[in-house]
Amino acid sequence: MIPQPIIQERVPIFPRSVQGRYRTLKYAILIFAYGVYFSLPWLPWQRAHGPSQTILFDIINRRFYIFDLVVYAQDIFWLAGLLIIAGLLLFFVTGIAGRVFCGYFCFQTLWTDVFMFIERMVQGERNARIKLACAPWSVNKITRMSMTWLLWLCVAFWTAFSFVLYWGESKELFIAFFTGAAPFPAYATTLFLTLSTFVMAGIAREQVCTYMCPYARFQAVMFDEHTLVVAYDRQRGEGTAGRHKPEKELLTQTARAAKGVGDCIDCGYCVQVCPVGIDIRDGLQYQCITCALCIDACNNIMDTAGFPRGLIRYTAQAPISGKKPTWLRAKTLGYGLVLILASGGLIWSVMSRTPVEMQLEQVRQPLYVVLSDGRIVNRYAIKLNNKTSEATSYEISLTGIDAEWEARPNKQISIPAEQSITIDIFVTMPMLASNTPPTEFSFHIAGQGPSHDIKLSHVSTFFWPKEKP
Repeated sequence: MIPQPIIQERVPIFPRSVQGRYRTLKYAILIFAYGVYFSLPWLPWQRAHGPSQTILFDIINRRFYIFDLVVYAQDIFWLAGLLIIAGLLLFFVTGIAGRVFCGYFCFQTLWTDVFMFIERMVQGERNARIKLACAPWSVNKITRMSMTWLLWLCVAFWTAFSFVLYWGESKELFIAFFTGAAPFPAYATTLFLTLSTFVMAGIAREQVCTYMCPYARFQAVMFDEHTLVVAYDRQRGEGTAGRHKPEKELLTQTARAAKGVGDCIDCGYCVQVCPVGIDIRDGLQYQCITCALCIDACNNIMDTAGFPRGLIRYTAQAPISGKKPTWLRAKTLGYGLVLILASGGLIWSVMSRTPVEMQLEQVRQPLYVVLSDGRIVNRYAIKLNNKTSEATSYEISLTGIDAEWEARPNKQISIPAEQSITIDIFVTMPMLASNTPPTEFSFHIAGQGPSHDIKLSHVSTFFWPKEKP
């Protein structure tokens, strides 16, 4: 028995360019995605306080600025909600339309498209690239390969550097970076992302989708016979006599049908344009990212041959098998319902967030202090976090207890915009009977700012010794 290699040897793929509806759609999405990603750090945004940058992740001060929304460290559960929504959206879309995310929106696909465009621009079309790859090293090959890699590195570097700009003031960080004054993490992150982008989009390419991405492996769980996929119409393309080149007697669809020959002329164009190197005519394969470039290729050939379009098309297995497709299914409805609920919950949480957050903690070390005159003191710590972009004044009051109390630094305080402060409260009461239960009372915070009024309350408990000292 001949031993089989553990890792299959990679067969280089040289995708051919194609024009068509889906290629144009991919270009439009690519331009939009690149425009958003590379421009957001540079777009100004007017705020009363904070950075004048559209999106900024301020790790030092633990704040994320996203347009007018300021996300604080204690709002981290929003990230969990966002990830849940992203996962549900992926499941919902995959159940209906297959791997359209992979084919049109995935970062790996978007960056690989640009890298392949650069490769075609420098090295030529598919045949020229194959010839160059097989040729021995020469001045021409070294020049073209070096130019390709140099342009790849430029795109990879600007991709990495743009990511770093989201974590600091872009103008200041830009100057600091190129004058050697930026912090070390900025250089380390840029280097790591530059190399990883270069390798993933330029060297590994389809290997990332086929072997590294787990989505290709578990997508079958979300597929069924009603899921929209890129499919080859085998009955029409093969007929009863299989595929055949368009020879003299087989130039028209009628002549081919008379001989039982299918509409597929076996040109291989659909295989040549595939970025992952599969033959869609072999059926649905986990490597397929549903980019639909094979549809454009086949439609171009059908137009040239005078045959109807749609030999390769977006469809589901059900209509191919003669069944009626059903788009509204229990699975997709379930995904959609949970997605709506999760999205609504996150939106409600963001919209209903109070401009000021109050946290009350009773100091329990010690739980109480007995003064020399027999009175009992309980200590409390109130933390107020002003989440607004304007300074606000607050006044503290107590209800439900007849006691002396003082606040340090003061009962009336002012908190600057996007700042927090901790107030220590000392509540003093005379000694009561040991069998008296702990007393509940309330803290109240009333605040007034230029554009909002705040009223917050928090219930706490006063403790004393069970036995008199």
